[in-house]
Amino acid sequence: MHDTCNVVVLLSGTGGNLQAMIDSFQSAASPARIRAVISNRADAYGLERARNAGIDTRVLDHTAYEGREAFDAALIDQIDAFKPELVVLAGFMRILSANFVRHYQGRLLNIHPSLLPLYKGLHTHQRVLEAGDAEHGCSVHFVTEELDGGPLVVQAIVCVQSSDSPGTLAQRVHALEHRIYPLAVRWFAEGRLSLGEQGALLDGQLLGPNGHLIPAI
Repeated sequence: MHDTCNVVVLLSGTGGNLQAMIDSFQSAASPARIRAVISNRADAYGLERARNAGIDTRVLDHTAYEGREAFDAALIDQIDAFKPELVVLAGFMRILSANFVRHYQGRLLNIHPSLLPLYKGLHTHQRVLEAGDAEHGCSVHFVTEELDGGPLVVQAIVCVQSSDSPGTLAQRVHALEHRIYPLAVRWFAEGRLSLGEQGALLDGQLLGPNGHLIPAI
């Protein structure tokens, strides 16, 4: 039996993925425990979700710092005060400095609303529809210095319907995010998931270029 894995979540918005984790890890036997939620926005609704669950919260306003490096250094101090084994980006709308990413090498996860490496960056649902793609989805990956890069851990696929709008597509992708992000965190907390030199490892086996793939339902 592993010790409980302490997790710090960074977010900037509503905290839908945070809520999915809170719901997933609320039992006393859970391998993961969310120690703190940190946001760069005081009005982020995710902070409210954390408070409602009895989780420590911190706000670090990026506009109060002279540039990205200074903000990231202060953020590292805040995170490390909670001694986390894992740091989870859940809609944290900041591009992180190389120093920050290196500091948490192998213990920093992100989720992105596309089937990476497709559609890095913003407006993924709109871009999928404009391209006429048959499939869309979401990806959990280890964070590296490449934006929305890093070895893939798990992807889930959704079929694009002819009637879809960016809004309906986003809704279905969010539902998948809320399934696969807690799953990836649980794997890490159980000691099953790690970052090796060649990529992400699950149960000691190198995951393929798409990570663990959950096909369209």
